[in-house]
Order: sequence, then C-alpha cells, then structure tokens
Amino acid sequence: MTLPFRSALPLALLASLSGCISFGPKPPESLLTLTAAQVRAEGTTRTAAQSETVIVSLPTVPQELRVTRVPVRTGATELAYLKDAQWVEQPNALFGRLLTETIAASGRVVIDARQTTFEPGIVLTGQLQSFGIDADRTEAVIVYDAALAGPGSTVRTRRFEARAPIAEIDVEAAGPALNQVANQVAGEVAAWLNGG
Repeated sequence: MTLPFRSALPLALLASLSGCISFGPKPPESLLTLTAAQVRAEGTTRTAAQSETVIVSLPTVPQELRVTRVPVRTGATELAYLKDAQWVEQPNALFGRLLTETIAASGRVVIDARQTTFEPGIVLTGQLQSFGIDADRTEAVIVYDAALAGPGSTVRTRRFEARAPIAEIDVEAAGPALNQVANQVAGEVAAWLNGG
C-alpha cells in the first residue's frame, strides 16, 4: 500500500532527523533506592493522643544532594559523582520515607502533613548534610542534623552520623553500604524520639 504524499512526507523527515537527534546520555542499567530494615507489619493499627503524633518533615539538603547522583568526596574540597550510580529520586525524599517508616515501626503514630489537618504533637525536621562516599576513608557516610519540636515550644537538636566500609568505590558496593548507614541513622533517630 502506498502512503499519500501528505502522510509520507512527515515520516521521511522524521527518518532523516533521527540520526541528528540526541536523547541524552544512556541511562544506567538500574537505579538505587533505600529499603527500610524495620517496617510495620501488615494490618498494624495504632492509637495515640493527638499530642503524641509525629510528623516527619522532608529533610533539607545542600546543593550537592539536590540531584539523583551519589557524591564522592576526596579531601576537604574535591567533589565528584560516582559513575553509573543514580538514585530513583533525590536522596532526601528517599531518606525521609525511610525515616518515617522506621519511626512508625518503632511504635509511634506518624501522620503525613500533606494529608491531615491535625496539629501534630511532635515535628521532626532536619538537614541531610552528607550522604555519599568518603573516598579518603573508602566509606559510605551519612550525616543528619535533626531537630525535634515538641509541645510547649521546646526544641531539641542532635547530629547523627554513620559510616560503613566499602570494598570498592563503585555502584555495586555503594548502594548496599548507603542503605546500611541510612538505616542505622534512622534507627538511632527513632530511639532518640522515643526517649533513648
């Protein structure tokens, strides 16, 4: 079957341009994500006074973490990004969800600020200062500065840091090590929130 001239022309033009158009760099074979080590059991229900509920705010991040890539630091002033390593979304969103799940698994009632009109009893905010690879020490590292605002306008702050050795500075070693340190800090934050 022969195409009418009007239909064939755009197809021929598209075919001639296909060699000139670049659709960006080749995407990685897989994307990194974080998985909570402590999760709520299916069907878990909890009740708490409104003053005991918790809201976990999305952590703020410095410019180096406002991307979906994994930073690698060398010395005090050099920063690069790990080849072929890419998060499924920005690391503060991933860590915020992991933190929420870990706190909820610890027994607290966690509510989402975007889905409720309740006044929370406790608000957890913080900044994810570092989340990447320390090349000098061959370690995955996370540094999270947390702030808890509770009833009566009291505010408590604490810095959390965790490190894990990695055999090689590559995506295969970095992913599990970063998941490990993220879970360690999330567990420590949950314990702190619960009075530990």
